[in-house]
Amino acid sequence: MPRSPSPSSIDLRGASGIARTRFGRLPDGTDVDLFTLDAGGLTAKVATYGAVVQELWLGEEANIVLGYRSLPEYLENRGYMGAIVGRFANRIAGARFELDGVEHRLSANESPNCLHGGSAGFDKRVWRVVRTRASEGAASIALRLESADGEQGFPGALVVEVTYTVGPGMELRLDFRAKTSAPTVVNLASHMYWQLAGEGAGAIDDHVLTLGGSRYLPVAPGMIPTGEVAPVAGTPLDFTAPTAIGARVDEPFEQLVRAGGYDHHVVLDGDYPAARLVHPGSGRALEVETTEPGIQVYSGNHLAGAYRRRGGIALEPQHCPDSPNHPEFPSTVLRPGRVFASTTVYRLSRE
Repeated sequence: MPRSPSPSSIDLRGASGIARTRFGRLPDGTDVDLFTLDAGGLTAKVATYGAVVQELWLGEEANIVLGYRSLPEYLENRGYMGAIVGRFANRIAGARFELDGVEHRLSANESPNCLHGGSAGFDKRVWRVVRTRASEGAASIALRLESADGEQGFPGALVVEVTYTVGPGMELRLDFRAKTSAPTVVNLASHMYWQLAGEGAGAIDDHVLTLGGSRYLPVAPGMIPTGEVAPVAGTPLDFTAPTAIGARVDEPFEQLVRAGGYDHHVVLDGDYPAARLVHPGSGRALEVETTEPGIQVYSGNHLAGAYRRRGGIALEPQHCPDSPNHPEFPSTVLRPGRVFASTTVYRLSRE
């Protein structure tokens, strides 16, 4: 990866599609900035805290992702609102895994498991802006995070970059890259919550979802995969045909009861798109394209405070939960000299 400029060397003059404002200051005195990426019809606001996508506007019509208005709200609330989660997205059972014969004990922030990288995961770190670019119809920002060897229990010093690009057209693109100094595990994801009716519009039960996956991972108590890869056919997790999210979410199906709604990993079949979400009332539609092998579907079952339960849906392309403890799942191991790379595109349109 190229050498990082210092924050003071980032020059936005002439970058008409990018603006920077101060978002707040952490208790330790670290400043947090908010960058606005404007590509005409689509505008994203990205904070350096957690690499959070705070807002995503369709012109002046609607903000279609959930986010907090102030930095203190991000510090006070769980829910990973709009953040990049890692070093390992989702859960690792027992907050431990073995790699090359060595056991690694992790931060058990959802005891007894490790969730989204631990109690001080990437969502709670200030990322450094290393590049900004703007051109006709597109704008991008690259943020970097350095995670020390042993941080939250994970081996290897990891350098991570995420690049957000808005445009051309109505696209938000995320490109991940990571390198490590020692063998480790990596699973990165964006935890944006989508609400195509407009932020704060209520429950997403009327949104129609289609998924490009015919299998899913059943979970045991604690939301850890059992290891089985089961067909969605005949279950409320079957979104191979367009189905309203609220149509079956409250059925007394054991997996739904266990999760309080949808919070399941769907194994993608490789067809395009990985997911399609439509709000019939506005005609707004979202398609998700990804290089990842699966997608976590979370219906906001535990949202509270500023947003009601099921006030948004997270569609998180990623590798399987608890992969380090399931050698039968696609590997998440990253070794020195190799580069982790992943791309997800969120494409907006109108029906």
